[in-house]
Amino acid sequence: MKQASLFEGIAVALIASITGSAAFATLTSVFSAMGVFRLVIAGLSLAYVLYLLARSQERVGRVTVISVWLVVTMMSSVLIASPIFYIAIQLCLIWLVRSLYFYSSLVSALADLGMCALSLAIAIWAWGHSQSLFLSLWSFFLVQALFVMIPRQLAASRQAQAQQDSTADPFEYAHRAAETAVRKLTSTY
Repeated sequence: MKQASLFEGIAVALIASITGSAAFATLTSVFSAMGVFRLVIAGLSLAYVLYLLARSQERVGRVTVISVWLVVTMMSSVLIASPIFYIAIQLCLIWLVRSLYFYSSLVSALADLGMCALSLAIAIWAWGHSQSLFLSLWSFFLVQALFVMIPRQLAASRQAQAQQDSTADPFEYAHRAAETAVRKLTSTY
């Protein structure tokens, strides 16, 4: 299975932006703008979740993820009136999929959550300045493409560090302690 890359993410951002804005422009001539907007957001979210699942190395839980996405999307379509909250729910679903399938540490997942919040803020800013759905979607998915830059595990767990220290050679431990002491003695204040 091919892993996601930044250039692939940029291509996905371009395709999603073109597809989303074209679908919105086409369907608003027949249906209400808010209904079409929700449909476009849900469609792009599903397509992006499927893209993430296709690029993930994990094989378990894919049917569950799609089922949960479907239930949450249908419930939020009925219960949530605000388009921003609807988008935020879809973004949380995307974040949850990436956290479960791409990261093995809480710090990495939290970094991704921050990136998701940044992407939403940038998309809202782009919409506010241009009133262009294409530019708003482009900005959103362009920031989302940066998730490949977040390491799978940002911080080593204490248990792994303790295990590494316990299995280390006593001589190496003493050598590192001596180097640290010499470095402290020779450093200038």
